[in-house]
Amino acid sequence: MPIQLQDFEFERVLDENPYFRCLNVLGTLPASSVSSSDASSSGSTSDGRLPAILRLERTPFPLTLPQEFSSGVLEQAKFLGNTDIYTWMNGWLKRRDDLPDLKISIICPATDVHIRKYSKQDILMVHETPELYEKVVKPYIEAFPPSRAQWVRNILDGTSEAHSLLHSTDEFLILPDMKWDPTTSPLTALYLLALVRDTSIRSMRDLRGGESGHLPLLKAIRDAAHSVVDRKYGLVRGSVRLYVHYQPSYYHFHVHIVHASQSGIMGMTVGQAHILDDIISLLTVAPDILSSLTLTYGLGSQHGLYEPMFAAQSNVA
Repeated sequence: MPIQLQDFEFERVLDENPYFRCLNVLGTLPASSVSSSDASSSGSTSDGRLPAILRLERTPFPLTLPQEFSSGVLEQAKFLGNTDIYTWMNGWLKRRDDLPDLKISIICPATDVHIRKYSKQDILMVHETPELYEKVVKPYIEAFPPSRAQWVRNILDGTSEAHSLLHSTDEFLILPDMKWDPTTSPLTALYLLALVRDTSIRSMRDLRGGESGHLPLLKAIRDAAHSVVDRKYGLVRGSVRLYVHYQPSYYHFHVHIVHASQSGIMGMTVGQAHILDDIISLLTVAPDILSSLTLTYGLGSQHGLYEPMFAAQSNVA
């Protein structure tokens, strides 16, 4: 049955970001709120409750909102102050089904890894040499619990999100990312995801060029993304930004597809986001280059790689 938010028992705030207007909180939900398989595999507490994370985000304003001020969409306004030509007010919007105040994302049962990921973190810039990848990062990836990517497998096998697919082939599929709600968010907030079906590609470190490499797959994803946004949303080529994360949040290769007008959003940080066209160019010039580069990126203090990578930095030339 659907999760009832009134059953959520608050424990603590994990992180808050006023710039992105989001709040991550930790608490618990009754084990009966989730499927029996999830509850049994996670091990509920003695009181029958499971750890849960709520991520609260302010929803974007629809572009039609200012046109509706005269029709009562603004239920109340409170004067705060003014000087010269400037005036400040607080406002409250009238409750409407098509104008939600918040997007609420729920992770339940939440593992320790989830809790660390959504907690406030200090960032350390690290240098990952090919040797460090083989010695530290690759074993970490190989030990990653398969359950962390179960939701990806559910999408690929059609168990979930089948109605949301925008493009599907034997090699990959494209669908809206959970960060973007096409029904309430503006087109400039567009966020799609391309998921590959090949489970052997865990990150961009696994990508290879050459005749038997991944260039045809990467080019097919790029071309399909441009075709989808043109056909579905009327966006011309160049209107979207395609990039890959390193380190990714889950080790099943995927490509992010966002509106080119977006800037400053989480996940587009220098060192983390790598433009797909640049990856294609690098692999065209040198088929094995991604396995031989030293990559520099930021690691959060709660990331599972933080401590071993921090300890290894003194030995990086």
